[in-house]
Amino acid sequence: MKQAARCATPCVDAVRTNRPAAARKRLQSFLAGLLLACTPLLTGASEAPPPSAISPPASAAPRDDGQWTMPAKNYASTRYSELTEINEGNVKNLQVAFTFSTGVNKGQEAAPLVVGGTMYIVTPFPNMVYALDLTKPGAPMKWKFEPNPEPAAQGVACCDVVNRGAAFADGRIFFNTLDGHTIALDANTGQPIWNSHIGNINIGETITMAPLVVKGKVLVGNSGGEMGVRGWVKALDAGDGHVVWTAYGTGPDKDVLIGPDFKPHYDMDKGKDLGVTTWPPEAWKIGGGNMWGWISYDPDLNLIFHGTGNPGPWNPDLRPGDNKWTSGIFARDPDTGAAKWFYQWSPHDLHDYDGINEQVLLDMNWQGKPRKVLVRPERNGYLYILDRTTGEVLSAKPYGPVNSSKGVDLDSGRLIENPDKKTGTGKVVRDICPTASGLKDWQPSAFSPKTGLLYIPHNNLCMDEEGVEVNYIAGTPYVGMNVRMIPGPGGNRGAFTAWDIAAEKPAWSLKENFPVWSGAVVTAGDVVFYGTMEGWFKAVSAKTGELLWQFKTSSGIIGQPITYRGPDGHQYVAILSGVGGWAGAIVSGDLDPRDATAALGFVNAMKDLKDATTAGGTLYVFRLP
Repeated sequence: MKQAARCATPCVDAVRTNRPAAARKRLQSFLAGLLLACTPLLTGASEAPPPSAISPPASAAPRDDGQWTMPAKNYASTRYSELTEINEGNVKNLQVAFTFSTGVNKGQEAAPLVVGGTMYIVTPFPNMVYALDLTKPGAPMKWKFEPNPEPAAQGVACCDVVNRGAAFADGRIFFNTLDGHTIALDANTGQPIWNSHIGNINIGETITMAPLVVKGKVLVGNSGGEMGVRGWVKALDAGDGHVVWTAYGTGPDKDVLIGPDFKPHYDMDKGKDLGVTTWPPEAWKIGGGNMWGWISYDPDLNLIFHGTGNPGPWNPDLRPGDNKWTSGIFARDPDTGAAKWFYQWSPHDLHDYDGINEQVLLDMNWQGKPRKVLVRPERNGYLYILDRTTGEVLSAKPYGPVNSSKGVDLDSGRLIENPDKKTGTGKVVRDICPTASGLKDWQPSAFSPKTGLLYIPHNNLCMDEEGVEVNYIAGTPYVGMNVRMIPGPGGNRGAFTAWDIAAEKPAWSLKENFPVWSGAVVTAGDVVFYGTMEGWFKAVSAKTGELLWQFKTSSGIIGQPITYRGPDGHQYVAILSGVGGWAGAIVSGDLDPRDATAALGFVNAMKDLKDATTAGGTLYVFRLP
């Protein structure tokens, strides 16, 4: 039986790990290949990357035009910029170019967008959209749109009233509101073009994700797994907003859009109507599987890839079975929504590990053969490399402390549970690593084709769990679990790790006091940017992790940094500062630190965050002098 590493070791505190000779040789070969790959680009030709390179497919990650039109930068979700004006040598000179107050002191998780000479920002509830004029000093506001969502939506939002950003396409800005609307605005004027109401807050349904526009369709998923909401992904027509197709995360095959072209790689995902038969009777109707995270798209394969959220309730005793199609990943045809393959990260998810994280699309040689892969740092603690044409797991290695499972069986694809950490009704299980928030939650990583490294912002937390009885009542919490989170091994609650994809191990890792709940961005200048929950915005070397620059913002950072070329031709870096989200709810929600189970147990691990930062909502933009 092939099997990935059976047990994780604590995250390497390899602030400056020296590469062995074999790794240095591989790096030299990679850089040489990269130089060769760049040569035809200068002459306008187009060639595939050399065999030694790891790079995103060109169709999913076109050449950088200096703009930032979707949160993930491109369809491959690399969050990589080819801009080089800001580099390892001069990043220490970064200065504030301008700031902008959003007027909302809640968790700022969105990525700003930059299209031409305009920057667009979406705030947390009440989900205002701002357009800032980058052609003028101080970037004054061009327009502001207020959607006025239903105030009641705040009461059914699981984990703060966040919004993860907007998308631009064909002269329009597309974004979602907490109360279940998807809206298209004219990017020049801010005037609404259409407004589609697709969610129902009365049953606990909200929308927090950033949409993705693919082939004239706006892809959107719902939140609400902690409310017994049934998950779905919808494709809306970008022209008028009508729903083209809906794919559910639970239920019969016809609802999940599973048909004759569905070919999962593993036997555990094969069978008729598994979205019903792997649940107790009728439980799939309130079973979760929501899609509130990230979607990637491969134009060459014409496939979108999206995860599915946790099953409900959290207490696994109340839902025996694998609980398809939750805590997994689908490949779908964007035109019809038809499922092509599925893989379940965490069958019968025991610990709310979900499955909605980002997936980075790359082409590389794997064991001597070219493969189209999907790289995913999953919440259950494993860095997965999948063949994105079939869903086969090529590698699954822990990228931090994991004891809730013992590895991944690469023959069956199944996560190997640790019976000592299995929860249930009336049973208290202590020191489960990682927590329900995962080794990494939604906060997106970044990949550099120059270094071959994936830069992962993540958590270092463990938890105690106790399953309890719970009954479903529409629009109310449906969890069935008492949770108390604690710092993980070493005492640091966060880490920022550079993962060597080819070597299947960390190149270096940095410890952080609090969970690293911000996203990351990496540049061709070999600089990586990320933020901390104390409010530090940091720049580190993409090669070594050395701290090159940091700036203290007015609030904790949980947003997604971007970098862009301004109308003046210079490179800028932008980040929204404003603590909140699940990890920062103690501040944004002003929760009592004495309540260890508040925010589904997160407060117990974050009691001192109130002493480290305050609520806020400010955009910071930096440039060289």
